[in-house]
Amino acid sequence: MYHGKFLERDDSGMNKGKYYITTAIAYTSGKPHIGNSYEIVLADSIARFKRKDGYDVYFQTGTDEHGQKIELKAQEAGITPKEFVDNVAGTIKNLWDLMDTSYDHFIRTTDDYHEKQVQKIFKRLYNQGDIYKGSYEGLYCTPCESFWTESQLVDGKCPDCGREVKPAKEYADRLIEHINTHPEFIQPVSRKNEMMNNFLLPGLQDLCVSRTSFKWGIPVDFDDKHVVYVWLDALTNYITGIGYDCDGNSSEQYHKLWPADLHLIGKDIIRFHTIYWPIFLMALGEPLPKQVFGHPWLLQGDGKMSKSKGNVIYADDLVDFFGVDAVRYFVLHEMPFDNDGTISWELLVERINSDLANTLGNLVNRTISMSNKYFGGIVADKGVSEAVDEELKAVVTGTFGKVSAKMDELRVADALTEIFTLFKRCNKYIDETEPWVLARDEAKKDRLSTVLYNLVESIMIGASLLEPFMPQTAKKIAAQLSAELRGFEELDTFGAYPSGNHVTDKPEILFARLDAKEVVEKAEAMFAQRKAAAEGVQEEADVIDIEPKEEITYDLFEKMQFQVGEIIACEEVPKSKKLLCSKVRIGSQVKQIVSGIKQYYSAEEMVGKKVMVLVNLKPAKLAGVLSEGMLLCAEDSEGNLALLTPEKEMPAGAEIC
Repeated sequence: MYHGKFLERDDSGMNKGKYYITTAIAYTSGKPHIGNSYEIVLADSIARFKRKDGYDVYFQTGTDEHGQKIELKAQEAGITPKEFVDNVAGTIKNLWDLMDTSYDHFIRTTDDYHEKQVQKIFKRLYNQGDIYKGSYEGLYCTPCESFWTESQLVDGKCPDCGREVKPAKEYADRLIEHINTHPEFIQPVSRKNEMMNNFLLPGLQDLCVSRTSFKWGIPVDFDDKHVVYVWLDALTNYITGIGYDCDGNSSEQYHKLWPADLHLIGKDIIRFHTIYWPIFLMALGEPLPKQVFGHPWLLQGDGKMSKSKGNVIYADDLVDFFGVDAVRYFVLHEMPFDNDGTISWELLVERINSDLANTLGNLVNRTISMSNKYFGGIVADKGVSEAVDEELKAVVTGTFGKVSAKMDELRVADALTEIFTLFKRCNKYIDETEPWVLARDEAKKDRLSTVLYNLVESIMIGASLLEPFMPQTAKKIAAQLSAELRGFEELDTFGAYPSGNHVTDKPEILFARLDAKEVVEKAEAMFAQRKAAAEGVQEEADVIDIEPKEEITYDLFEKMQFQVGEIIACEEVPKSKKLLCSKVRIGSQVKQIVSGIKQYYSAEEMVGKKVMVLVNLKPAKLAGVLSEGMLLCAEDSEGNLALLTPEKEMPAGAEIC
């Protein structure tokens, strides 16, 4: 095998320069769930904000379509890999369009121009000595497309973190220096520390950059037995999609846009983007991206999402229930900067009712209704001001600066919070001024008119700020107020709404209040239908085929020692969402074994179990806790784990042979 050492509109009328933003390209092994869809919405909100702020934005997304996992999925479906990825890529693109994302280019790694460039890149790296031919022994995780050594595994599985094969040391020192001199390169800081401490500083190994065990990949054009490693293929999309040419004939667009300003990716693939990718670029003599941001995960609050359980939440499900902008708001608002967020049907309803229906929707509706009731829809500034007006104006005109500061740090949830603070201040202003009281006194008619004008103006500024995050809602608000959304440069001034303008006489409810019980019942009915369908498929073929590994000799097998163990104590590993630490009695010995099974077993139910143990595995630390063996598990097609236990009662220490 071969081993590697290694532009749209400007709404503001200004041009602050280019801004090239990318998402990770979605893997075409299946339909993305809502956690995967979060990334495209997050990227879109950043892209829209930058455009509105005067940047010449280019926003690229797409699909990753090669690899062994896809080859196997296609075999299971009885179609060719190309047919399989065509179907899934179409589904993904439709979802991105459904979520109202404003990408400029959707790249597919099966695109002809991309495949040709990847072949040229591979050959160039080979010719200049960055790739050499050799063999590699290790354990390969098909879903992650990664090799791991025995000591790196968690219960024989691909770990969340730990050492692995990576590009060569001659580039590692350069990369370490780059990270140290560019603290903004990897964000958040916790991700940077993880990459430095767990991967770079301990030292890198060479990375296998071709495969011979499957065929669905870009062929190495000078050795037809090999296909290009899927990550070398996938990562290069960021340059091939904008016109990079390995022979030195890159397009004007490439020279304009590269280096990327932001790679927005999930935290689970941070090492590929901050170790593999920079070293690939160094080898090609190209600049490194300015920033890689590893966002957290959006997790399902009521348990693990599983196709077999029928409870996987997809973006189009949520749109059917709540509408596009409500879903956009939820996923953007509920995701912390550095920690995982949670999604549940109850939480969705709570946020929609409190923030969208009440804080925003009710504010807009009653402001328009009062304008119609008291002045026939005419909104006029009569200049009858009081001190409370100035307090409102200060909050409203100061919001853009606060939002912009949050967006500079990619704290999108916090930026949304600042906008809704504006809307909450408007609601407080209504309580303070009591328009219904003013309406009873003819002498205070001009004061009432001024109050309603201040509200309409404040809402227009808030809607203009909201546009990058909830574009359709912002447009609806502007239409009901008979005005145009404004550029950011106009939002620090109060009073741009035309005095004497006429709001709509038929205001529409932006977001209706929902009944949580009804929503949950509807969701449960949907999940039950899916589960029944999944069970029907399983009844037809309740088997799993996996790719066979290379044959081993009996001598090699004999070196592994398996015994029955009895779990006498078990506790959760602190600060870990997956790990349990078990005390396992094996004969007269007690071994401490760390296992990634917390999602499937509680610490309490582990005690007393008889389990199968690989006892002579080299000890390793997992999440800082010493593990002296491995508990054997089986895994179904959805990734659910079950401990292997003896069929009959066996004493602790009995040999498994």
